[in-house]
Amino acid sequence: MTTLENPHTTESCAETVFGWILGMEHTTALYLGEKLGWWRSLAEDGPATAPELAARTGTAARYAREWLEYQAVSGMLTVDDPAAAPDARRFTMPAEHVPVLADLDSEAILTPFARILVASLRRIDDLLEAYRTGGGVGWETFGDDAREGQAAQNRPLLRDALCRDHLPLLGDVDRALRAGGRVADVGLGEGWSAVGIARAYPSATVDGFDVDAASVDAARRNAAAEGVGDRVTVHHAGIETAQAGAYDLVCAFECLHDMPDPVGVLAAMRRTVAPGGTVLIMDEKVADAFAPDGDEVERLFYGFSLMCCLPDGMSTPGSVGTGTVMRRDTLESYARAAGFATVEVLDELDAEIFRFYRLS
Repeated sequence: MTTLENPHTTESCAETVFGWILGMEHTTALYLGEKLGWWRSLAEDGPATAPELAARTGTAARYAREWLEYQAVSGMLTVDDPAAAPDARRFTMPAEHVPVLADLDSEAILTPFARILVASLRRIDDLLEAYRTGGGVGWETFGDDAREGQAAQNRPLLRDALCRDHLPLLGDVDRALRAGGRVADVGLGEGWSAVGIARAYPSATVDGFDVDAASVDAARRNAAAEGVGDRVTVHHAGIETAQAGAYDLVCAFECLHDMPDPVGVLAAMRRTVAPGGTVLIMDEKVADAFAPDGDEVERLFYGFSLMCCLPDGMSTPGSVGTGTVMRRDTLESYARAAGFATVEVLDELDAEIFRFYRLS
């Protein structure tokens, strides 16, 4: 047991590290359940024995049984009769767990995080080399799981909540978009922010910009599938190529910290916004200053920075190497270097782990 006089003991360190090991195992099982369709089947098709779940999902019953038992031991599933024969035990996902584990439209969903982490671990040798040499690992190297996982994790916020809960609080932005305004969406990834804006504002048009070819292809598919492909144009290019002074809203959602030259990107955003328009940034809501007693959100973002965001940013020669933990004063310094006079933190746009900034 630790004491106030000495909180650092071998026992407390061992307990913490053991928790990390369990976390790695849980993350792997979370990933397996998502990729193999086990979470989704339990949520949509109902309780199942191992043979039933395997038959539903085209997987092997013995592995399904091990996974089901693990999830029950971990508290994610319930089992009707623990004493039954192994293949006769029926497992159920509590309804309260569905938004976290299986509903990709839910803002509580967390399974896509596992895809990003597993994608990073696949590139562990590349990460080790980057750490030794000061190089990086480009976003495209992390593959489909990283790109699709990030898009799926942010989709409920960017496609739905952004225009339902946040943009209407910015009266001038809301009015401009309702009147047929133009939007430049910088680093749009798989396009859910552009799709969300186009769906919520039927008179608005959106130009999306991204330098990752796979993201551009996915964004175009998503815009078409959501019925807004006629008003969302996706460019395989940076915002530097956009028309000057053409947009009522220029936005960058959860991507500025990944960019090797954030000042250059912000300067281009300032150039493309129309007089009276808005430059809006959403990025991680980290603490204003480093402190060794950071909370779980801080730890979450440091982890993603180590495994993905910092190596991605460092993959371009000359990168400033921001990383996921972009503190408020860091963004303010970038904005001022790009020619902005003020950086306003929009506390009224509460997005839990994200913070919104208006630059002017």
